[in-house]
Amino acid sequence: MKFSTQLTVGVVLSLLASAAFAYDADWKRGRVYYRSVCTSCHAVQPVGTINPSSKTKAEWAAYLKADKHAKSKDTVKQYVSKAYRASIKSGNKAAEKFAAVPDQELLDDVAAFLTKGAKDGDSPASCS
Repeated sequence: MKFSTQLTVGVVLSLLASAAFAYDADWKRGRVYYRSVCTSCHAVQPVGTINPSSKTKAEWAAYLKADKHAKSKDTVKQYVSKAYRASIKSGNKAAEKFAAVPDQELLDDVAAFLTKGAKDGDSPASCS
């Protein structure tokens, strides 16, 4: 009986500890980064601007999971990486502001913004 109580307490503590370290994505930070970094390039590229509302939540999820930026060899993760932010920070205030943010957190933030702003999201968004 004593062992099962200790085991239960251990499991509960483990779950609480893992929940305490879970990251809750910040869609507002994702919006700032997306609008400042992503759209700055897309506006001058032949593909044009890519609004969050141009895809559904499922389409954005599939795009991010595939991790292919457009149809090129680049990955989406490359464009939220610290290395990429460092390379553009002199000309991009958002890249400079978020220079120290862990890559996965920033990717999660952008994903949260895309989900919220998707065609079928809570607040379909454009970047104009």
